Amino acid sequence: MQANPASIGRVHLVGAGPGDPDLLTLRAARLLMNAALIVHDGLVDPAILAMAKPSARLISVAKSRARHTMRQEEINALLVREALAGHDVVRLKGGDPFVFGRGGEEAEACHAAGVPVDVVPGISSALGASAAAQIPLTHRDHASIVTFVAGQCKGLTDQDWSGLAGKGRTLVIFMGIATAGQIAEKLMADGLAPDVPVAVIENATRSAMRVLRGPLAGLADLIADAKVQSPALIVIGHVTAEPDNTIRALALEATK
Repeated sequence: MQANPASIGRVHLVGAGPGDPDLLTLRAARLLMNAALIVHDGLVDPAILAMAKPSARLISVAKSRARHTMRQEEINALLVREALAGHDVVRLKGGDPFVFGRGGEEAEACHAAGVPVDVVPGISSALGASAAAQIPLTHRDHASIVTFVAGQCKGLTDQDWSGLAGKGRTLVIFMGIATAGQIAEKLMADGLAPDVPVAVIENATRSAMRVLRGPLAGLADLIADAKVQSPALIVIGHVTAEPDNTIRALALEATK
């Protein structure tokens, strides 16, 4: 027996942005504050979750490299089950739902079950982190091409990464902290110079944010020595070079 379409809830795939609650879209904030049920990732900042009303039911589906609270298939089933039971669901995801957020998989599962879905975009961590660190992903003098890649993809060493970074290009790596050594070796094996500058941005837009810089060849040591933890993003290219102190001082003054 199929559910009555009029009684089916809606799933909202909502981007929570890079961390700072002030960077939520107005629509995301409105849905979050009115939601009765929120299914959220582990990296969503607690200050954002605190915006939910006290009566809201919060379900964590946190994932890490070593441990998943729920497998993706179970998350998909949870969203469908709650919606078919007549509940509207806010599926709160770090960054943007459709940029390495598996939002596409969740939308497909909902559509297949006849559950209506809408998507509320968020500021991708690539854009939020680079802006917070004052690293321009594009620059007329340094880069006109930007590439996003996942650092935990299957068959990493078998892929051809030649041309992803280098002169005129910026490479942004999501989920690459644990595999940083392999990533650096892979890029250098595919032709990238060992002295290309890199930046690691940890806890972007949050009070504990750090920006670490060094050469590509030293990426793994940079991360290990500083004990970098997720959430963190790796940016590779000449746009990451330390900016002129005068320019930085003027930029900081303008934000006061």
